[in-house]
Amino acid sequence: MIDWLQHSTAGLLTLSGLSIALLLLMIIRWKVEPFIALLVVGLLVALAAGLPVEVLVGSAQKASDSLLEKGFGSILGHITAIIGLGTLLGAILEASGGAEVLTRSLLRAFGENRAPLAMGLAGLIFGVPVFFDIGIFVLAPLVYVAAKRAGRSIVLYAMPLLAGLSVMHAFMPPHPGPVAAAGLLNVGLGWIIVMGLAVAIPSWFVGGVLFSAWIGKRLEIPVPEEMLAAAEKARAESTKGEPPLSLVLGIIAVPLVLILAGTFGSILLPKGSSLLGVFTFFGTPAVALTIAVLLAFWLLGFRRGMTREKIAELSAASLRPVAMILLVVGAGGFFGAVLSATGVGKVLANSLADLGLPVMALAYVISCGMRIAQGSATVAIVTTTGIVAPLVAEQSYSQPQLALVVMAIASGSIIASHVNDGGFWIVSRYFGLSVKETLQTWTVVETLLSVVGFVVAALLSLVV
Repeated sequence: MIDWLQHSTAGLLTLSGLSIALLLLMIIRWKVEPFIALLVVGLLVALAAGLPVEVLVGSAQKASDSLLEKGFGSILGHITAIIGLGTLLGAILEASGGAEVLTRSLLRAFGENRAPLAMGLAGLIFGVPVFFDIGIFVLAPLVYVAAKRAGRSIVLYAMPLLAGLSVMHAFMPPHPGPVAAAGLLNVGLGWIIVMGLAVAIPSWFVGGVLFSAWIGKRLEIPVPEEMLAAAEKARAESTKGEPPLSLVLGIIAVPLVLILAGTFGSILLPKGSSLLGVFTFFGTPAVALTIAVLLAFWLLGFRRGMTREKIAELSAASLRPVAMILLVVGAGGFFGAVLSATGVGKVLANSLADLGLPVMALAYVISCGMRIAQGSATVAIVTTTGIVAPLVAEQSYSQPQLALVVMAIASGSIIASHVNDGGFWIVSRYFGLSVKETLQTWTVVETLLSVVGFVVAALLSLVV
């Protein structure tokens, strides 16, 4: 039996199926943290596939050569600084009032009739540096006020905002999902930004603008009164000393522009030129984000009255939630390394390839399944990437094509948000929606974002 599991194609496929089933069982039924589940399942797969203990965990003399440390270290070395710096950037933008000034400026520019579109654009722009849930916490009060003043359904204002935050979280650095997938597939973040924007904007327009306008006229949901009073008070207090809109937009744009300059500088400039070295240095994601964070600390923090103690406290508080994200991504990297080292991943990838579906379609379907089954977009991305990485490695994909594979995986990771997704309950709670109403609105929006995102990525793959 053991020999069959370790050396036959059918045995390795059975092992891969059992590993995924056990992973989902641990997360869904037994409520085990995804980090622990990925680590335990990875170890069990390695042992069941006959991987030598010395290879798996190393020896007392050479633990650093172990698959366990390499699996964690290879991906965390790529993403830790990026996610940490991105989190700090989002925190200082939030604390300085940057989100509010951005949203109010858009609302003034677009007027009352186009306020839902303004809320959607605020979600798109502010969604670049901040996590999805933080964006809701900060911008929800502005949704309450806008919906109440217009006397219209809160759905009409909330869904465009949520769609903007969601597509940025799914498709764009420095968010953990696309950054982790890029690291596992060895694709530059510059291409992730380019393809992320190309996929995110059409998806947001269909799900966040067109559908939201349609459902918002048919589902009349009043603003939660208990939320409105607090929102009005916070709004009155937050208008004091807001930063200029140009400064907020400039700081958000700095890391994106630098990373893109580094990516395309390597294509357009001759190798060995001093200018290429400058572009490469400043376009390195960790360097670009460090510059943006330092600018934010100085221009939005110290220059606007924040003390060193306040900034230190803000930084520490914002980084606490990042720990679990990094652990999940690291464990996902280990799980993927195990699938590769044991041959399970290659056999599974070959079997999937035999189905005749393109790699992007397979990646999307697997990611959708993982998302619907266990709820976490990050877990869906890192697990799916580990599964499809061996198949991608056998193809001669260019950087743009690899970025589109990441987009397909990311698209699948946001489909059909429902009751096993923490984001589902945040949306329900903050906007006063029942479970049925959340399914009618938020779940459909997420599904549209997913499907349109995949379709756009698939169409782009035909021309790059």
